Amino acid sequence: MRLSARVDYALRAVVEIAAAAGPLTAERIARAQEIPPKFLESILLQLRRGGVVHAQRGPEGGYWLARPASDISLADVIRVIDGPLANVRGHRPEEVGYHGAARALQEVWIALRASEREILELVTVADVASGKLPERVQTLVSDPGAWV
Repeated sequence: MRLSARVDYALRAVVEIAAAAGPLTAERIARAQEIPPKFLESILLQLRRGGVVHAQRGPEGGYWLARPASDISLADVIRVIDGPLANVRGHRPEEVGYHGAARALQEVWIALRASEREILELVTVADVASGKLPERVQTLVSDPGAWV
């Protein structure tokens, strides 16, 4: 799986917002997560349009989550920023057809997407912000082979 810098920054920004006691300015998020401020502004706009965060301008303004952190999965954030979790040449795996010896590749791509969904829909922003990841994730991470 390859995550873009944009997705990485979006996830970090949303988790930073979730961990805060109140609205955070883009500047504060950028500083805390070492994200280029201009890049973060465009990401926050996308997250706002995607219904992940709310924003308010002014001295009391900032960004806050549009719904509880426990109701926002990592998959939700990724989809807002980059679209579907898995695609092949810009198409959903079920839309791609292969012939001959490569026919089974479609099933591999569908299984890959299902595996990604299993983790990314299971883990919420609240889980990451609290540092308490679901048992399924902890089990996977405890395997030394997962780290290489």
